[in-house]
Amino acid sequence: MSAFNEERVLSVHHWTERLFSFTTTRDTSLRFSNGHFTMIGLRGANGKPLLRAYSIVSPNYEETLEFLSIKVQDGPLTSKLQHIQVGDTVIVGKKPTGTLLIDYLLPGKRLYLLSTGTGMAPFLSIIRDPDTYEKFEQVILVHGTREVKELAYHEYLTNELPKHEFLGVMVSKQFLYYPTVTREPYKHQGRVTTVIENGQLAADLGLPPLNAVEDRVMICGSPEMLRDLKAMMEVRGLKEGNTTTPGDFVIERAFVSQ
Repeated sequence: MSAFNEERVLSVHHWTERLFSFTTTRDTSLRFSNGHFTMIGLRGANGKPLLRAYSIVSPNYEETLEFLSIKVQDGPLTSKLQHIQVGDTVIVGKKPTGTLLIDYLLPGKRLYLLSTGTGMAPFLSIIRDPDTYEKFEQVILVHGTREVKELAYHEYLTNELPKHEFLGVMVSKQFLYYPTVTREPYKHQGRVTTVIENGQLAADLGLPPLNAVEDRVMICGSPEMLRDLKAMMEVRGLKEGNTTTPGDFVIERAFVSQ
């Protein structure tokens, strides 16, 4: 029995020359928790699949799947995946997994979702999960990019999500979105690590400094960002959780550019 489902591409959106997202059909047998990733890809010329781990952008109650991807011109998979069109076929792994689940965090007051680039993908499903708002009083999504145009889903997060038919009230009261840019002028500037370290994030949002008593954290982004934020969390007394032992913060390490 195959470990993959074949799904049909329903839409493709190119955010920039380096970033795109797409939606596909979803096999009714596929089950996942919000925050999970799965293997997706294309069949190569020899019939063998070219695969990469992708977080699932869409929440687990949607009938379709959505993914966010970078474009790597010489990447084994993304060099080809970036050219997919509506009607094409992609393969999707049947066993989603990952560590970015709210169940892997201890109870807390605030949930920080810290991301760079396409690392925001799993958080797009988490912020559309009613359980997230039941478990935390405030949910703060921080997204760092180099340029303003790379702030994928900015319009959705700013204008559409607060008007969501079912989540709108919770989102309006409990959700905070903090986009920050490093290479050009913008209302928020600096690396994710910097705006936490220098207190800018807390000051801009009117929140206390990040602390182990009240705050829980999920982290997804570049290897350097993961390393630096892990160290920052530990200095503040937060303990890392995993699939067997809940903690104060969790990190997704499954992704590498390819």
